[in-house]
Amino acid sequence: MHAGGSGKAERQRLIASLVSRKRIGTQLELIEALAAAGYRVTQATASRDIAQLGLEKGSDALGRPRYVLPAEPPRRGDPREALRRILREFGRSATPAQNLVVLVSELGSAPAIARALDRVAHPKVVGTLAGDDTVLVIARTAADARVLAAELGAELA
Repeated sequence: MHAGGSGKAERQRLIASLVSRKRIGTQLELIEALAAAGYRVTQATASRDIAQLGLEKGSDALGRPRYVLPAEPPRRGDPREALRRILREFGRSATPAQNLVVLVSELGSAPAIARALDRVAHPKVVGTLAGDDTVLVIARTAADARVLAAELGAELA
């Protein structure tokens, strides 16, 4: 059995193949399908792979949720689009609190969201701190935090 960190490119090719061939609608279903193929991964790894592959939520013929491959591969050169995509998929709420924005996300996706935010290099963001399902976005002022919360909140599904 492959460990969680081995063969990232191979694992991501397998994920693309799996979601194109069968209905996989949750991260747990993806983790189970990978395990059946010999890849033991954590939920955080599955979350990162979903984001990096640009998988989107769609529906099958019966209306059940399923991951689908994007129409075109994600462009690695566009950090704002990557942030939009990951916020739409995994973000839940963005609330200002003094000079912070508390960004709540799906379990395991906060580190990927924080990295995407850091890559954007937003002028109002001083830094980020990620847990499992929460990102603290640190702004210079409370006014900046309110603007950031509104911007980030507009991108949430």
